[in-house]
Amino acid sequence: MHLEPENYLVIAMFVSFIALLFTGFPVAWVLAGVGITFAGVAYWTDDMGLTITGLDYNTLGLLVGRIFGIMDNWVLVALPMFIFMGLMLDKSGVAERMMHSMQKLFGNVKGGLAITVTMIGIILAASTGIIGASVVLLGVMSLPIMLKQSYHKPLALGTVAASGCLGILIPPSIMLVIMGDQLGVSVGDLFMGAVFPGIILGFLYITYIVIYGMFKPENAPLAADHSEIRLQDVMRVMLDILPPALLILAVLGSIFAGVATVTEASGIGAIGATVLSFAYRRLNLGVLKEVVINTMNTSAYIFAIFVGATIFALVLRECGGDELIESALNGLGLGPYGLIAVVLILVFVLGFFLDWIEISLIMLPLLGPVIGGLDLNVEGYGVVDNPNLVWFALLVAVTLQTSFLTPPVGFALFYLKGVCPKDVRLTEIYRGVVPFIVLQLIGLALVFSFPQLVTWLPSVAYGN
Repeated sequence: MHLEPENYLVIAMFVSFIALLFTGFPVAWVLAGVGITFAGVAYWTDDMGLTITGLDYNTLGLLVGRIFGIMDNWVLVALPMFIFMGLMLDKSGVAERMMHSMQKLFGNVKGGLAITVTMIGIILAASTGIIGASVVLLGVMSLPIMLKQSYHKPLALGTVAASGCLGILIPPSIMLVIMGDQLGVSVGDLFMGAVFPGIILGFLYITYIVIYGMFKPENAPLAADHSEIRLQDVMRVMLDILPPALLILAVLGSIFAGVATVTEASGIGAIGATVLSFAYRRLNLGVLKEVVINTMNTSAYIFAIFVGATIFALVLRECGGDELIESALNGLGLGPYGLIAVVLILVFVLGFFLDWIEISLIMLPLLGPVIGGLDLNVEGYGVVDNPNLVWFALLVAVTLQTSFLTPPVGFALFYLKGVCPKDVRLTEIYRGVVPFIVLQLIGLALVFSFPQLVTWLPSVAYGN
């Protein structure tokens, strides 16, 4: 592939960004700093007669409009609201109630405690979506019990880490809100499209735990005080699951039924989580203050990266980044599906070093036009706006599940290590998550092979 002079500037931007990440500077400042620096370099070289790009001060002025567009975007209002909802639910005590009741329900199954953790992870994912909070909560609640019950450490650790990460995929997911904004597709379509992939991952986890318990029962033993399931145990589980289930129905149901937008539904979720916390007598001024401050910190972190990534992406595109990436991908000669496979492999590898936010904000705007123009046979699976991009977004979302579990930057690993007993080594956590990373890749292969898993539900809901 022949490289033009401006292509070297694009490559230099990527190399500089990756190199500066290892210095420990905040990602938002690295993105913004590299973007502004290379904008100045591009303008200087052009002014000196070494025509590398067409950047000028008018082009740089676009940054102001782009940043204002982020802050003026009503869809992104859902981010702090969903974050507040998740943090408030964690304070409500819902998870602890479900843990105690569901443990009795699965008490007679080998690996029943691990299955309970996975089930609670799925329910938390559909009602919180905050990975750090979910992993820490599951770790604090379940790890001491699992280790006391003589569970194999890697199995216990891997189950907690993987189950806590489901919230980034299962709606309402803040990652899908960001993806919808970056790709220009309906967040409602993404939420509906993510239902089956999320359920598939949860099913794969539970299936693995059951099979593991059958072949290595000594590593997933029954509790010493387990007893036969009684009707009142089942009723207790139903009563404990009902409040978060109603909240999920109110949020997702209002979106899927077309009664509320994603932004409006996020407000319903925030109010509903607060009401639950009040009903369980967990709400007080201290809790409210803590949740609001943590919501502000998390939202500020995300929006700072938004601003930095916007500056970086604009300069990159003005320097010819779009054309370079498109020509590089098309030059592979692998066909549309081979090209998507290469992109997913790239996203998987980037997940070892970058957070999902940076990958989504940098890669998706650049790859969106390329993927949207591919001749894919996804349209035949239902009436969905931009089905190619909806399917592609969910493929990337499933791939990014692995980024939370893959070292050295797997955030779930460090969230979990922070609440583990002191005798738990990081290498044991690494060993524990490997089978679940494999299961995530199996789930990715299923979604890749059967696009209907993504497009069928939104097509039934919104199609003719």
